[in-house]
Amino acid sequence: MKKLLSFFVLFFFLLLISASATRAQENSPTSYDITYKIKEDGSVNVLFKIGIENTTSNYYTSSYTLEVGFEDMTNIAASDANGAIAPEISKTNLGQQIKLNFNSRVVGKGNKLNFNLSFDTRDIAKKQGNIWEINIPGLSEKKGYDAFDVRVKVPPVFGNPIYVKPETALNDLNFTKEELGKSGISITFGNSQIYSFNLKYHIKNSNLFPIKTEIALPPTTNYQDVLIEDINPKPLNVKKDKDGNWLATYFLMPSEKRHVFVKGKAKLALYPKKQALSQSEQIEYLKEKPYWKISNEKIIKLAKDLKTPGAIYEYVARSLTYDFSRITTDKPRLGAVDVLNNPTSAVCMEFTDLFITLSRAAGIPAREVDGFAYTQNSKQRPLSLVKDVLHAWPEYYDFKKQTWIMIDPTWGNTTGGVDYFNTLDFDHFAFVIRGISSEYPVPAGGYKFAGFENSKDVNVGFTDIFEDINPSIDIQLDMQNKFFSLMPVTGNITLINKKSVMFPSQILTIRTASLDPKERNITTEEIPPNGTIKIPVVFEKGSFFDIKKAIIEFRINDKAIYQTIDISPLNFFSLFKFNK
Repeated sequence: MKKLLSFFVLFFFLLLISASATRAQENSPTSYDITYKIKEDGSVNVLFKIGIENTTSNYYTSSYTLEVGFEDMTNIAASDANGAIAPEISKTNLGQQIKLNFNSRVVGKGNKLNFNLSFDTRDIAKKQGNIWEINIPGLSEKKGYDAFDVRVKVPPVFGNPIYVKPETALNDLNFTKEELGKSGISITFGNSQIYSFNLKYHIKNSNLFPIKTEIALPPTTNYQDVLIEDINPKPLNVKKDKDGNWLATYFLMPSEKRHVFVKGKAKLALYPKKQALSQSEQIEYLKEKPYWKISNEKIIKLAKDLKTPGAIYEYVARSLTYDFSRITTDKPRLGAVDVLNNPTSAVCMEFTDLFITLSRAAGIPAREVDGFAYTQNSKQRPLSLVKDVLHAWPEYYDFKKQTWIMIDPTWGNTTGGVDYFNTLDFDHFAFVIRGISSEYPVPAGGYKFAGFENSKDVNVGFTDIFEDINPSIDIQLDMQNKFFSLMPVTGNITLINKKSVMFPSQILTIRTASLDPKERNITTEEIPPNGTIKIPVVFEKGSFFDIKKAIIEFRINDKAIYQTIDISPLNFFSLFKFNK
């Protein structure tokens, strides 16, 4: 008499169990042919064509159980060669479990039982803002399948995808077991994503004396362009720090509290613009910092073995285990060394710290990015900075591409192997960058008063409009119009950015025919919205008998201002006139 076999499959995580006291048939060749048909409204029809081949004459398969990671499932239907099968469905922590009791009894070595399962779901394809995203979970144990073929069909209105993970021909969305490996599938349509944001910052002076304090605004980076549409109240100034952060300065009186409201938009690109890194900056991004202990012996050995950013990414994504219990608990940040000793208690910060530390120890400049990350599946793409559910991810400097490259080993781990190294996505919106320091600045969402830690201060949504605003600058000159001949001519020129976009680095040209130097060119800093910079101006002093009128031109971009000054020798009458 033939023994019965029951198969249990955790999609995509394979697990075989026996339905009787007899041990289960091992390594039974199982073939999967799966089609995901995406509709224009985002609903997806999923069709499984599954075959189980007998490897012995002593067993046949009586039932099959799949656990799928989809919460939304409708129109579930199944059949084998002898007709329809009534699925038995139950909820699980990971989604839903489907048990199929077969009508057919296929016996004999080499014979195959074929059956189909289909359902509709809205958990795969999502349109947010300008982007369509298709995300399919990864395959855990590919060697358990004789064949595993996946095809994704999308409507023509989607156009061509901007990226496909794993890489395949952009117009051929067919994947084999070998191409998938342990990776899931991620496909995106669209060229850019636009976010609108409303942020709240709560700042306080607990001292008995006045202070200046800072808040960090979302900055323009090599991946994103930012508009700051409104800041209320206005800051004293906004400056760009060495990491590229936009720091807004406020003056607070003793015991003063202030709430700052910031409104703006961010346009995210998939591929970064070039960004030069000087020799001195390279040295800064290789230094040891708190949480990044590059001098640790275990770190040094691992870095020596791994060597490259790709190998470090794979090690971090593979070696740590995401600890979902820490999302709701206020456990301290471990840092790279401690998470190596406790790899099962990692959240995004530990994945980031370990990548940065190993990279710096291997001579690769690396730093931390904190910000908003869009997710609709907190199990596959979790957010761990519990205050306003923010996220952390690292970036490293690619000398060949001459730019910083953002990656996400956390999501590479939690999605079952989706590639977040070679291409990221449109879902990572940077609030701050930490490289000079591992602890500062604090991102939006982290400025809270005691007792209000759970208040929602970060609101990010999608929008279709990103205004094309030409950057411009206002010029103000602080210079007297009369000088004595033995005195140097001095003053200050102030550049004020009243626009909502960053004013790029430009050449300030200063010219005059009557003073020395006759001409000079000064490269200005980038100026964030609401920011100002002051540039001192000095001309050499003349001879005692100089009497002349000098016209000075100050020009930046297409704007110019002029100052006329009178120079005369020092005597009693000129002193009187000068002071008058």
